[in-house]
Amino acid sequence: MSATTPDLFESEPRPHGKVRAFLRLVMIEHSVFALPFAYIAALTAMFREKGDVRWGTLLLVTVAMVGLRTFAMACNRIIDREIDARNPRTARRELVTGALSVRSAWAGALVAVVVFLGAAALLNPLCLALAPIAVVPMVVYPYGKRFTHYPHAILGVAQAMGPIGAWLAVTGSWSWDAVILGLAVGVWIGGFDLIFACQDVAADRAHGVRSVPARFGIPAALYGARVCHAVTTGLLVWYGVATHAGGFWWAGLAVVAGAFLYEHSIVKPHDLSRLNRAFFTVNGVIGITLFLFALCDLVARGLGW
Repeated sequence: MSATTPDLFESEPRPHGKVRAFLRLVMIEHSVFALPFAYIAALTAMFREKGDVRWGTLLLVTVAMVGLRTFAMACNRIIDREIDARNPRTARRELVTGALSVRSAWAGALVAVVVFLGAAALLNPLCLALAPIAVVPMVVYPYGKRFTHYPHAILGVAQAMGPIGAWLAVTGSWSWDAVILGLAVGVWIGGFDLIFACQDVAADRAHGVRSVPARFGIPAALYGARVCHAVTTGLLVWYGVATHAGGFWWAGLAVVAGAFLYEHSIVKPHDLSRLNRAFFTVNGVIGITLFLFALCDLVARGLGW
């Protein structure tokens, strides 16, 4: 019997305690990183189609995004629980400490993916048909660190699908403008995952976990993150041009560019003490700020409520 088998049978808190533990496990509050860009895509598509916000569709996009992200995070934690147990930074996670069982985590993941598929079905037939494709990289990503030094790229691909899916949810048809925004999001998140992985270099090297920082070193990873965020800025410029964005969009993009500069100024190869500020605070601000400016721009251009 494996060392992790008892985790399936140990006693757990009451149901409401299980729910709280599961929400901590999947860090539900971090949906803020991806949702703003899905909203930008959805609202831009609505503006182009009929000029009005379709609140029911926007709600279903929210449910689909949160459901898929919750499923992805649960799978990540379940698949990585033995790696997490060997890393001092992650050794207090719920599946390692026993605050939540693997069985309960899988149950939560199943509920989340059913919610995602249900929302996709309610949106339109194309969303439902493509939904299984969106699930694949969510499961592949946690395994990526076992066979490639570039799992950050897999995460980027997974996150790039958010804006594309949101646009499809509104229009039921393909859009290259949405692809531009999706690429921007994927490269952005892949870049800050490079930064985040820098704090685990010692543990990753000790236990054979693969990543760019573990393979090439922290300075190379931080340089790669800077390149990613420069590319992200360029893609956001392209998206603004492609969608004929107005002044609010460009003002928001200037704020985002400043946030990227700040993010990279506070994380140094020899000093990662402010990494959490760069990862959680700055990147949260980037997503919310750009969404608010994009919303103001669409309203100024005639988006109705």
